[in-house]
Amino acid sequence: MLARMKPQNSGQTLRFLHRGQAVTLANVAPERTLLDLLREDLHLSATKEGCGEGDCGACTVVLGEEVNGQLRYKAINSCIRLAHSVDGMALWTAADLAAPTGDLHPAQEALVRCHGSQCGFCTPGFVMSLFGMYQNTRGGQGITRESAQADLSGNLCRCTGYRPILDAAQAMADLPLPPACAVDEAATVAQLKALKKQAAAHRGDSYLRPGTLAGLLHARATHPKAQVVAGCTDVGLWVTKQHRRFGQVLDVTGARELQRVESYPHHIAIGAAVTLSDAFAALVAERPQLLSFSRRFAGLPVRNSGTLGGNVANGSPIGDSMPLLIALGASVVLMRWKKNRAGGGEIAHREVRLEDLYTGYRTSIMRPDEILAWIKVPRPTPDETLKVYKISKRFDDDISAVCLAVRLAIDHGRVGAASIGAGGVAATPARARRTEAVLRGQPWNEDTVMAAMDTLRSEFQPISDMRASAHYRQTVLGNLLRRFWLESQGAHGINLEHLQDMEALA
Repeated sequence: MLARMKPQNSGQTLRFLHRGQAVTLANVAPERTLLDLLREDLHLSATKEGCGEGDCGACTVVLGEEVNGQLRYKAINSCIRLAHSVDGMALWTAADLAAPTGDLHPAQEALVRCHGSQCGFCTPGFVMSLFGMYQNTRGGQGITRESAQADLSGNLCRCTGYRPILDAAQAMADLPLPPACAVDEAATVAQLKALKKQAAAHRGDSYLRPGTLAGLLHARATHPKAQVVAGCTDVGLWVTKQHRRFGQVLDVTGARELQRVESYPHHIAIGAAVTLSDAFAALVAERPQLLSFSRRFAGLPVRNSGTLGGNVANGSPIGDSMPLLIALGASVVLMRWKKNRAGGGEIAHREVRLEDLYTGYRTSIMRPDEILAWIKVPRPTPDETLKVYKISKRFDDDISAVCLAVRLAIDHGRVGAASIGAGGVAATPARARRTEAVLRGQPWNEDTVMAAMDTLRSEFQPISDMRASAHYRQTVLGNLLRRFWLESQGAHGINLEHLQDMEALA
């Protein structure tokens, strides 16, 4: 494959840890991807380029970040991750795990012993996902078949098959860790703290990543034309597929206030810098029935990079989080830096319901100087019944053709509150208001469901595209509501979620 031309944009200095040493690179363009930086600038070719869009996992690397004095590991896709986003972090690639003597890390040794590689192109990515699992479970302890399948869902294998790879995930804990392969976490944390201070003192202005909310809003007001990014799981595609270039990038993930999930009596507030992994963990803690859906949102490397705030602000009609959040009655808090009469400034904010945020295809009511700062999600009620369904061509790590989230409050056999969010059926994520009206106040029986199915199918006019025809989408919408009804009556085995075995689905 021919190397892409290096961008001509003026860049700034990037610093991160690699193999225990600080790496400093000057003049790195704001839109430079981490994969291109590794392969073309540092000549670290163990990390492979497969799809270039975060779908196959061949480019997986592991990042280490200091969080409250501890080292936190995340497997991410380097092909759509902007290089500057790893400033001040530690980085491991597939070439960094084995000892200088040739002794293999358990993630590598397990794949060898379990015959988990054939052509080998996907193997570096699998190794890195296994390494992330190994580090986060303190030596591979307690890895089950199900947890391994969930963590490896972002890595695709086209020839070996998943059984031996899943075997390898479970075998890691029984293999010795050569001392030279162990990560000195205390030393790494100390290095990262020192690197973070150094980086903060020498930041440029082509890639802005303010450390506070006030700084972020001020930068947005000062640089309204900067490309706003979070995890870059969508903006990264603009770089790799559309070859877009940015004169300036504004990264929201550095703002400390927005890295938190805050708990209140009637809602939780998820900051715009919270990753999808952490955001879904917070949602699942409140509503355990969302666990399966949270794992199907995307592969783990995508969830480890992308943010819930970014997914919502992006406004894609096939974004899976919005139908769910609409059904949950979520709202968003938009913030901006507002100059006052005294010549200074203050933070202004407004709150809108999520379904009222969008005005058209990937357009919203957000002002050019506003940032989507928080997502507020109401807590569950005792009478709440909630289901969310994702229909896609591939069970794991795929984009939805249709997504439907249904939340009803049923009291003494009659529908009280009703809230339904739909994706993939309109130019924006949408609320099915007409269908909700048909359900409210009616007895929860098959006649009511059949009437609501007809309304739901007629409420939207979806398009036909590569994922599904318009007729298919309309038909599926009604069928999913019927599935909701059947499951509420105790039906089992009518959902692919009951087939959790990756080997059976391969």
